Amino acid sequence: MVCGVKQQTSQKPVASPAETREALLERAARDFAPIRRAFVQKKRDEADRSSRLAEFVTNGDVRGLRAYLFIVAVTSAETAESGWSTTLPGGVWARAFGTTENATPASARTAVTKVLKRLEERRLITYERPKGTWDIQVTLLREDGSLDPYTRPGNQNSDAYLKIPFELWRTGLIDKLSLPALAMLLTASCEPAFFELPTERMKEWYGWSPDTAERGFRELAKEGVLQVHKAYITAPLSPTGTAEVNRYVLLDPFIARPARKKAASTENAIEASGGAEAIGL
Repeated sequence: MVCGVKQQTSQKPVASPAETREALLERAARDFAPIRRAFVQKKRDEADRSSRLAEFVTNGDVRGLRAYLFIVAVTSAETAESGWSTTLPGGVWARAFGTTENATPASARTAVTKVLKRLEERRLITYERPKGTWDIQVTLLREDGSLDPYTRPGNQNSDAYLKIPFELWRTGLIDKLSLPALAMLLTASCEPAFFELPTERMKEWYGWSPDTAERGFRELAKEGVLQVHKAYITAPLSPTGTAEVNRYVLLDPFIARPARKKAASTENAIEASGGAEAIGL
């Protein structure tokens, strides 16, 4: 006590991971993260169509995938010196990646370095510490793992890309979705509205198991991200002459913006034919 005044010993307020992410998303001055389809799947003429995403799935690296998606989301400007990069103090990266929970500051920063090292090994980024600082500069590479410099999809090029809306972070869904659900969200975001995706082809087409795909679809349906419609098609070689298929549709805000008009017309056509009904997985 000094001069009869009781000293305050309350802790200083510290920004939460959610507050840190929101500040960085606002700074990006857009509302979605553009990611080339090549990150999810290679082109049809490739013998092995699995791409970078399969490495996260088969290695069970949900933290790495969440970190990579966030880096893409907040890296919104290019400089002549460092390309498409974002430079932040290590502690800010730690909160953004969610490594600070139940961890000392030192261990949280070490976890960030481990995550970035894995992303660099997968040829998706490079990172370095600018000389004389505790900052970490993360620079994007092309999403296909070719080690080519990153360019903004849709910016004077015709590369197919998907859009991940910032609501994925702002609603906290990024922390709730498991690795199978995140992988299937990215996969579904590459597809047109009311798409069919036979899970038995997942290993051949994307590089992970049918069980992983099915678990991911069930979780997305449970979280209200995706709706499943049971439909019936003609099957000439079936004893009954008909077969049952699942058709999937992403719901707002996760449906790709350019496909919304198409999605509405497709949905109306299905409803008019009476050939499908929404189901739970």
